[in-house]
Amino acid sequence: MTAHFLSELISFLDGLPEPRIVMNADYRIIAANAAYIREFGAGKSITGRCCYEVSHHFDVPCDQAGESCPLKLSLEAGAPQRVLHLHHTPRGEEHVDVQTTPIRDGAGQIAYFVETMRVVRQASSRPAAQGLVGRSPAFIGMLEKVLRVANSNAAVLLLGETGTGKELVAHAIHEASAREDGPFVAVDCAGMTETLFESELFGYEKGAFTGATHRKQGLVEAASGGTLFLDEIGELPLALQVKLLRLLETGTYRRVGGLDWLPVDFRLIAATHRDLRAMVQAESFRRDLYFRINTFPIRTPALHERASDIPLLAASLLERVDRKTGRHFSPAALDWLSTRRYAGNIRELRNLIERATLMADGDTVDLPHLSEMDDDVPAVLPASGDAFQLEQVVALADLERRYLTWAKARPGFELPSLAEQLGISQRTLYRKLQGAAGLASQREAS
Repeated sequence: MTAHFLSELISFLDGLPEPRIVMNADYRIIAANAAYIREFGAGKSITGRCCYEVSHHFDVPCDQAGESCPLKLSLEAGAPQRVLHLHHTPRGEEHVDVQTTPIRDGAGQIAYFVETMRVVRQASSRPAAQGLVGRSPAFIGMLEKVLRVANSNAAVLLLGETGTGKELVAHAIHEASAREDGPFVAVDCAGMTETLFESELFGYEKGAFTGATHRKQGLVEAASGGTLFLDEIGELPLALQVKLLRLLETGTYRRVGGLDWLPVDFRLIAATHRDLRAMVQAESFRRDLYFRINTFPIRTPALHERASDIPLLAASLLERVDRKTGRHFSPAALDWLSTRRYAGNIRELRNLIERATLMADGDTVDLPHLSEMDDDVPAVLPASGDAFQLEQVVALADLERRYLTWAKARPGFELPSLAEQLGISQRTLYRKLQGAAGLASQREAS
């Protein structure tokens, strides 16, 4: 590939609004456009540095530090690849949607890669974006699916335990879609009777029944141009499932007491904590409706599957529910929150934090404020077998360093399996291991 072609490519990218860089197969940044320098440069030189050094502050490629590497994936597939990463930016760490595209030379060989970045503004003014907080692999996987489906009209089915934030995710999909300026209408399907379902969803004409003194707009009509969110769709009786299926398949509805079939224009998102597949097998949920709403399933992870996110979630929730601004958790309180099990997931964590803020008078929410109001104190299980032994009480930082040094030295040590056992991401574990090694070196030097 000629220098002239590369110069033209760089000139073309510089005029594009999205942050983009040109790299070679050795992860080295050949050039960065003005948008990238403005978004991620922080006043430092970009050209000549490795992409993983700039974006992650790693000293090895992403795939060697527990992250998926879009450049490596693109090189192996010979096609564009897209992943969601957590990048360092001048504003701190932010989720970034990364797409890497291979550029071929005249002989058809891959010569360069163009990487396009789009920051997922979690600190934006959009309410749902503010609530999506996390770095764990389970959370990142869910968020990546949200970004992929948001700008389409595909029906989305949110699956997950109670309290995992399914309505918040539904709001986020709506806000990231082309329908963001339209309405978001939520319908709770639990406890719906046939009469209530039809009148609420489809509306009714004046005189349709006793008490119908005027025409009433239904929720389907209210969602026109926006998103209709059907929460707990697994609770809908079979008779009502038929009516919903007719609405989705024909794209029309009729008000109660009306004669005309009216067209609809909404994007469907449904959610349930039930196993709909098992319900289909048991014939308590219609198979045809299941396949109609299950175009793009997204699973919202339970809190125990993203335990490493609990400190971030706790800080975010404290900021939103506390009557006093600027308060924070003590280290002991955060440790306690991180090791506790939550049957009610994020909803239970939020309730626990809100109660604790009412008990705290100072600037710090401490362990007694949390444990005093807790009605589900977990049992502490004794260690057994090949245990990590301590001769005396030590500082937590020293304890972590000693444990990681011990764990890394064990036969059969593997980064992915240890990260899974600890409930943290491979990336977080890699950083902690680096920190432990650094502390050990300092101690030896002194």
